[in-house]
Amino acid sequence: MSYLVLARKWRPQTFSDLVGQEHVSQTLKNAIDGGRVAHAFLFTGARGVGKTSSARILAKALNCESGLTVEPCNTCSTCLEITEGNSVDVFEIDGASNTGVDDIRELRDNIKYLPSRSRYKIFIIDEVHMLTTNAFNALLKTLEEPPPHVKFIFATTEPHKVPITILSRCQRFDFKRIALPRIVSRLRFIVDQEGVQVSDEALSVVARKGDGSMRDSLSTLDQVLAFCGNSVSDTDVAALLGVVDRRLIMDGCKAVLQADVKGALEIVAQVDSFGYSMRQFCQELINQFRNIAILKAVGEPGDLLELSDAELGDLTALGAQASVQDLQRHLAILLKAEAEIAHAGFPRLILEMALIKMASLAPAIPVQDLLARLDALEKGGPLPPRGEAPRPLAPAPRPAQQAPPQQQGVSRPAAAPVAAAPVAAAPQRHAAAPQAAPSGFASGGDLWGGFVQAVKAKKPMLGGALEEVYPVKVAQGVLEIGCLQGSFQLTRLQDPEQINELKSLAQGHFGVPTQVKVVALNAPPTDAAPTLSEKKSLEDAERKAVLRREAEEHPLVAAAVELFDGEIAEVRELPQKEAAKS
Repeated sequence: MSYLVLARKWRPQTFSDLVGQEHVSQTLKNAIDGGRVAHAFLFTGARGVGKTSSARILAKALNCESGLTVEPCNTCSTCLEITEGNSVDVFEIDGASNTGVDDIRELRDNIKYLPSRSRYKIFIIDEVHMLTTNAFNALLKTLEEPPPHVKFIFATTEPHKVPITILSRCQRFDFKRIALPRIVSRLRFIVDQEGVQVSDEALSVVARKGDGSMRDSLSTLDQVLAFCGNSVSDTDVAALLGVVDRRLIMDGCKAVLQADVKGALEIVAQVDSFGYSMRQFCQELINQFRNIAILKAVGEPGDLLELSDAELGDLTALGAQASVQDLQRHLAILLKAEAEIAHAGFPRLILEMALIKMASLAPAIPVQDLLARLDALEKGGPLPPRGEAPRPLAPAPRPAQQAPPQQQGVSRPAAAPVAAAPVAAAPQRHAAAPQAAPSGFASGGDLWGGFVQAVKAKKPMLGGALEEVYPVKVAQGVLEIGCLQGSFQLTRLQDPEQINELKSLAQGHFGVPTQVKVVALNAPPTDAAPTLSEKKSLEDAERKAVLRREAEEHPLVAAAVELFDGEIAEVRELPQKEAAKS
């Protein structure tokens, strides 16, 4: 006799055998017991969760020779024929192979005849969504008002593809994905009956491979038994199915949460040496961190997590080492890494960098902690230590000896401005002044600045050019200016018309005839004052340095930097009006 796979050998034969679909089996049993069986049913759900098996069980319950019963006997000829799939009154039709309108017309013609031996003629159409629109239309009238001896049972994995006109004529039952513990329990029962030695951990791996499908889980178990025989080891199961060892996943999570960068990189090296997929390992890490985050957030997960009691205990211990915010940050890093690994040629590097970042991630400061410290800073009192929960009311001043040493002197001055106000007069940068200035230059500098301002008032463009030249000699009746060789100012000011205009402006400003001379310089002179533009830049730099120094020394600014663990990036000077208000 040929081998019968476990999925067929252990197929549910009664409603009690259905695992994880109690809401469906109980409703159908109540309908049969109360004589309220509909003429059309629609079973929807993922693959391998019991839709077709439920259809066969319902057909046996309706046609059992012992009468209408909630649990078929599975011993009479009718039940045995339905189980073996050769009943003359129960038709199992593949919707993918019989999609045309002609097939439905043939079915409709066959409906008119009474059943040969059984109580009802039952049509089970699997994957009914594969029927064409014309086939559905041909079925509408018959489905709405079938003969009393006919029952329809439709099954589909994609109910959204079934026309609403069909859905409205059927009682719909949605089959759920089977929970992991229920699958493991059923697998344990089956392997015990088969005489196979296998651990619960290995069965959990098989059940996870099934992804909520009992049929897929049994098919995977069949593959494991074919490889291992009647004695199954955890290592063989992991090697055969290509899944990542759960111990590696737990060790990876532990290394990250304990900030063990070297340990995390060693885990990646082991994953690579075993030949596991880096992307699959990343996905397993994502799922594990999700489990830890949910455990940390809700405490008792209930049906939210499909984990054994041992795994729940281990993950709860891991979750005690991190906050929910940190776990969310770890998940964000892993999700980004997983998306990059899918399209990268160096997945190990991406995973390593992600784990390094996670293991060296600075702890997140809770928002409540920041608000409490800001509130204390606003009131001028000592800052509470990090991690202290905020109080609903304004906290009373604590004794000075209880405050941390670095925070005891942080208090708000009575009239200290929050932002640095403009400096009225920045000190002159004499270091840039000439070491051996010409005689009378101390007064000549004032003469030159006043003259340039007067020229800018009358001739703005000419005054702007004078700000870029060097005052070599400035005195009553003498004006000697220097321009760098090849500069635009030299070409412009050597023009005779510009020189005559400068003479006229100088005579009008100084009140005496003034000799104007423009000389070409190969380099900035060492015995002359800087240009007004350079002098202005030096003053601005000095003003900014003074502002930054004042900001860094301000108690409130220092407290804010310490509070947010930050640094001063830029200091801006407030306009005069805003400074006066503050």
